[in-house]
Amino acid sequence: MTTHPTTANWLSILALGLIWGATFMVVSIALEGYGPLTVACARTTLGAVALVGLMVVLRRPLPDRQTLPHLLLIGTFNTAVPFSLLSWGQQYVPSAFAGISMAALPLFVLPLAHLFTDERLTLRRSLGVIIGFGGALILIGPGVLRLGSGMEPLGQMACILATVSYATSSILTRRCPPIDPISMAAATLAVGAALLIPAMLVFEGLPGWAGMRPGLAILFLGFLPTALAALLRVMVIRSAGPVFMTLVNYQLPLWSVLFGALILNEELPLRFFAALALILVGLAVSQWRNPIRLLIGRA
Repeated sequence: MTTHPTTANWLSILALGLIWGATFMVVSIALEGYGPLTVACARTTLGAVALVGLMVVLRRPLPDRQTLPHLLLIGTFNTAVPFSLLSWGQQYVPSAFAGISMAALPLFVLPLAHLFTDERLTLRRSLGVIIGFGGALILIGPGVLRLGSGMEPLGQMACILATVSYATSSILTRRCPPIDPISMAAATLAVGAALLIPAMLVFEGLPGWAGMRPGLAILFLGFLPTALAALLRVMVIRSAGPVFMTLVNYQLPLWSVLFGALILNEELPLRFFAALALILVGLAVSQWRNPIRLLIGRA
């Protein structure tokens, strides 16, 4: 069943683009004082505490047994896995690279949606996916041929794999049985925290206060792009579908490049911009009718 996005859905998409676009820069700042697992764990745990508290205050229902297996998978693929991969990868690549890699998310969602939801992969969408994947290959560049010769190629692959993980979680979220969106967001973050806390303690130990700049970055990550954004994301996917949710990814590379250049003074190679252009062309080919239909309210 196709659902028409509401004005609230569109405003949520705009807000998520700005919040998530800034996240890559903030992760880079947090990594100045903390290890990657600590950054991933802290943002997940803080976000879980915030949303569980909200769930209790608003007296939202606990997930039932039918939804628990779904929530375990969603929490793994939407928080624990991609947060860890992005934090680890951003030690070796510019924050803008991570942001641009997220633009490829719809290219992974479309074939998965074709297989596991009612959103069909047409010939036009298939062509767009092929073009976009060409952009992803340009983004990685010669790094894919240098795997094993340094950390940068591995960092690039980690960011791409995080995108695949997010795409998987989008499909899982759409297929999850009916559940209150606040309860769902809180539960998935709690699952991520339960997985990441032991991993952090084993590999990086108990963290302390590493200074104002990385410390504030950790707090920002926990409460805005994690807690608030997780809630908005669940609400959008549940009401408007995973393919509509991918529209946020048109914005992410633009904001990530802007924040990375202006605040972190990152120098970006030309292939980043060539890759972004090709990815956006692929997205336009695969989805160009969707925004028009949504704006005029036609199925």
